[in-house]
Amino acid sequence: MHAAAATAFDATPIGSREAWGWRGRTLSRPVATASGEGWLRLVSAPADKACGKLWEGPQEAERLMPPAVPRPRLRKRLTWTEDEHGYLAELYDEVTAPTVTTHEPILREAPDLNDAWWEGLSTALDAIATVSSDRVAVRQEYLDRAMPQYLGIPIDTTVPAWTTAHGDLHWANLTSPSLSVLDWEGWGVAPAGYDAALLYSYSLLVPDTAAEIRRQLGHILDTPAGRFAELVVITELLQTTTRGDNLGLERALRARLAYLTEG
Repeated sequence: MHAAAATAFDATPIGSREAWGWRGRTLSRPVATASGEGWLRLVSAPADKACGKLWEGPQEAERLMPPAVPRPRLRKRLTWTEDEHGYLAELYDEVTAPTVTTHEPILREAPDLNDAWWEGLSTALDAIATVSSDRVAVRQEYLDRAMPQYLGIPIDTTVPAWTTAHGDLHWANLTSPSLSVLDWEGWGVAPAGYDAALLYSYSLLVPDTAAEIRRQLGHILDTPAGRFAELVVITELLQTTTRGDNLGLERALRARLAYLTEG
């Protein structure tokens, strides 16, 4: 199907590099086209689920995200159904800088990121937060149910403030040394501070980087809304551990939870 998409876009795969997404639902490769090198991403889903928020996210990001948000530009897209599967092919501009982590969102060693990189990230998050959209990344109904369950404490689950978020801001979706923010499937409205809190939580195993995030993004995190966003993210990540994901983070997440709720 990836080869079929390349043919439809008059693109030729370059080399043997392949990038597989979470649980194999996407396959991406560098390609050559008449307008220059690019990146061809193919998404697969059961035919009855090949639609909706995740399907339309990158196209909507291309339409609405401001220039202050560095990201690969979407050139073309194509959707089709074959047998029991639906497919979405997207041709992006080439991004030459590698992602900070390759195979997982969790940070395990400190990256070499300069002040310009951090300033660009801070500017991007502030710009994303201003985008008006009816897309939803986190729902109040989910928080009402999940926060008491996974945090294990009585808690006011009312979100103090909502803003637009990338929704999946982790180290495998950020490039360096030049910053680009990848993967715009799930962006939408979330508790204010959600993106910064997610990146911070995925950095807990590297205390120096976690501290740098708080230094660089303190205007987001060191607020009542930012504290609440951390609890939201901890809820979500603790839930993932019950499915066998992010197990290496569980102890650090519970320690952070104790600090936020007891300190």
